[in-house]
Amino acid sequence: MLVSKRCLAVALTCLFVSGCAIPQVPYRAVYEDPVNYVRLEVDDSVLPEWPPSAHAHPKAISAEEVARLLRGFSVQEHRIWIQKWLQGEAPLVPAFRPEQLALLSQQIAEAFALARPDERVTFYLSQPQSSVKRVITTGGLYVHGTELHFILGNWQILYGIPTYGPIYDRRYPMRPTAAKGFDLFFDPGEAIIPQRHSLWDTVLANTDDEVVIDLTKVVSGPIASLAIP
Repeated sequence: MLVSKRCLAVALTCLFVSGCAIPQVPYRAVYEDPVNYVRLEVDDSVLPEWPPSAHAHPKAISAEEVARLLRGFSVQEHRIWIQKWLQGEAPLVPAFRPEQLALLSQQIAEAFALARPDERVTFYLSQPQSSVKRVITTGGLYVHGTELHFILGNWQILYGIPTYGPIYDRRYPMRPTAAKGFDLFFDPGEAIIPQRHSLWDTVLANTDDEVVIDLTKVVSGPIASLAIP
């Protein structure tokens, strides 16, 4: 009887722990160091039974082309109309610093060459400020047809590492860790494909954290996927 009670207690504990566990998105590491990474994550929006949902991966694109694309992204502090009236428009700032471009361009190009049709490329960049704080820039991208979808989840956000509980910033690089206070832009603007947004996204300033680019207007040479092994 004692053994049965112990077994029941262990079973209930396991059930409780599994029920409270934060799901981990399946991924394959392409590059990782103590503070940065580039990964391939499974994209659950790709449905095996619906082939049109598959991404155009693997994708042949050079590190130079990736660097040129990333260099085209800039960020602007989001200001409502009264802030613009009092302070004017915020300046545009490059989304990535030169050392970040050097790291990401090579690793993202490699990730695209390895990616499967049901995967997307994610990145995580951090600068430790103390033992419990770091500044993070995170996001993800994928190619669908001839469109590059680029999502900036966090940009230079100060993230406080919790004393207890799960650490979210490294688990979910495409999700914001705080309210987004920036708008994302790309140059040249004529390569941007306009997207529809809900009123709620507009109110929360989430309309400009994803940019969809027509690659035929920015990448030299043919846009073609590698043969899938």
